[in-house]
Amino acid sequence: MKTKKWLGIGLAVTMLSSVALAGCGNSTDSASGDSKGNDEQVINLALSDEVPTLDVSKATDNLAFRMLGQVNEGLTRLDKDGKAAPGVAKDWKVSADGLTYTFNLRDDAKWSDGSAVTAKDFEYSWKRTLDPKTASQYAFMVGWVKGGNAFNSGKGSVDEVGVKAKDDKTLEVTLDKPVPFFAEQMSFPLFFPQKKEYVEAQGTKYGADADKVLSNGPFKMTEWVHEQSATLVKNDNYWDKANVKLEKVNYQVVKDSGALENLYQAGQLDRIGLVRDQVDRYKGTPEYVVIPELTNGYIQYNEKVKALTSPKVRKALTYAIDGDQYADIVYHNGTAGATGFVPTGTSNGNGGDFRKDNGDLLKRKENTAKAKDLLAEGLKEVGLTELPKIKLLSDDGDVSKKASEFLKEQWRQNLGVDIEVENVPFKLRLQRTTARDYDMVVSLWGADYNDPMTFLDMWITDGDFNENGYSNSKYDELISSAQKEADSKKRMQYLYDAEKLLMEDMPVGPIFFRASSGVSRPYVKGWQTSMSAPDYDLKGVYIEGKSNK
Repeated sequence: MKTKKWLGIGLAVTMLSSVALAGCGNSTDSASGDSKGNDEQVINLALSDEVPTLDVSKATDNLAFRMLGQVNEGLTRLDKDGKAAPGVAKDWKVSADGLTYTFNLRDDAKWSDGSAVTAKDFEYSWKRTLDPKTASQYAFMVGWVKGGNAFNSGKGSVDEVGVKAKDDKTLEVTLDKPVPFFAEQMSFPLFFPQKKEYVEAQGTKYGADADKVLSNGPFKMTEWVHEQSATLVKNDNYWDKANVKLEKVNYQVVKDSGALENLYQAGQLDRIGLVRDQVDRYKGTPEYVVIPELTNGYIQYNEKVKALTSPKVRKALTYAIDGDQYADIVYHNGTAGATGFVPTGTSNGNGGDFRKDNGDLLKRKENTAKAKDLLAEGLKEVGLTELPKIKLLSDDGDVSKKASEFLKEQWRQNLGVDIEVENVPFKLRLQRTTARDYDMVVSLWGADYNDPMTFLDMWITDGDFNENGYSNSKYDELISSAQKEADSKKRMQYLYDAEKLLMEDMPVGPIFFRASSGVSRPYVKGWQTSMSAPDYDLKGVYIEGKSNK
């Protein structure tokens, strides 16, 4: 997810996305067949914070991607194995060179207002995202389309972008280079359709309220009380409504993990995520679920701050943190200390694990002892005798606050420095990070697709999510070479080298690789999770057995 933002950029160290992270469970139940008994098909879930926007082109975070994934649908959906399955497109063909995709849209795909979903809605959506005037941070991904980057950078025209509606039900897409996971990527919210007439009619309010969101997915939003709750109901105009069992989804915003557990115990929530001592209370019970993730947590060092221009200072601040202790104290749910930037479980493209291949690049046990000397050396190199007053920006959920306190104490104990902590709401933290209005900030990133590139291309010079000012021409060259390389082994070597260079320069300090666990009522069936955004899919979920409780 870019968790990351899909867990997007920087999805905060808040509450497992409230559970929504929580939401993730690895149930293999199927929603096929009719639900039994007299169960009301209503599910009650939580969000860790306010959803910033439901504008398809401007969404950047896991909360928005999660919600968009329920109310909208792309050309494909992901099946339980993470493979592309038909969505709005009933089928598609790929040219022999892997550069041209022809998607055939189903005749019965409709918007929630009853109008037809057409190939033009996809063409408009992608070009709107690429339009420099839209200022989409995720435009780089649509930039894979031929002419996309040129249009987005102001060097090409919209007519040269390789996405064309051949007719109402045929979409032709031409890429600059083969993208092996392109069909799967069509399930990512950035590639969802948008209806031009509707978007333009809503103006700046598009995606900002329940009545400013047009749906083509299994559900539609009927209520959005900002900072408090949201309600989804079954979309009767959805082409596959017969296989959607839930009639209503009730979300409420819950920032405190203790309050979240209380609501679950009181029967007001049906699934939640667990942290710290909560894990021990539920582990081993039938309701306990483990949730797979590809998410990392790290500190971004703003290079506008003089002291933080030194790689040695950045390394000192990173090495001073015990990642495993952080993972246990803050989460205690299987989350582990980071050993590089790319999380464990990320594919190496050849059936193996990128993290295992590239090894432990942090070596904290031996480097923590060097942290204090590194700090002194780095400060001297930039003409300082001591670390000036520096602030750490983070979210205001209880998990984030605990994380901030831990970091502050680690730096005091291991470096002898006092860092000021500033906790703000999630939406504001995203805004300030994008504006580079911070000294240091705690961020998370979840995979947009299972490949190390989703974590490493963030840090190219002037990249859309390079929000700390890092620039290294050698790093840019390695990423560019990997993007062009067709040989999978050679491509991966470029990425191994890129991560090693990133950890040598340390513009970001990895802290942990997040895992998740939660509890789910036994009557919640058919839950499907994904290791990329959206992180779960409610289409096949149903309630069975609750009425017998």
